[in-house]
Amino acid sequence: MVYLNFLFVACIIASLVCYFYFKTKQFRSTLPIRRKWYTAKAGVALAAFLIFFGLNATILYPDILGFAVAAVFLIVGAGLGVNNYKRMQHEGRYIKEEYELNR
Repeated sequence: MVYLNFLFVACIIASLVCYFYFKTKQFRSTLPIRRKWYTAKAGVALAAFLIFFGLNATILYPDILGFAVAAVFLIVGAGLGVNNYKRMQHEGRYIKEEYELNR
């Protein structure tokens, strides 16, 4: 269980790093579709953070309250991840077209 906890903590840190990376890319981008695309990618990273945090909570607090909190984090993270993944796929189609138009 200790190794699984370290794995989840590493995934939590990696997802937070990805979140801040994509948020920084979003603020530095000048094209509107690319900005929305980076927003969706940051949302996927945030969803991964919530999911890993919920899974880690089940290991750290193996009682009813811990499972309830973890279930909330998992449900919110899964919904956020699916929504932002669909947005990312949709806006990713128009990135090259927007780049060509705004040369």
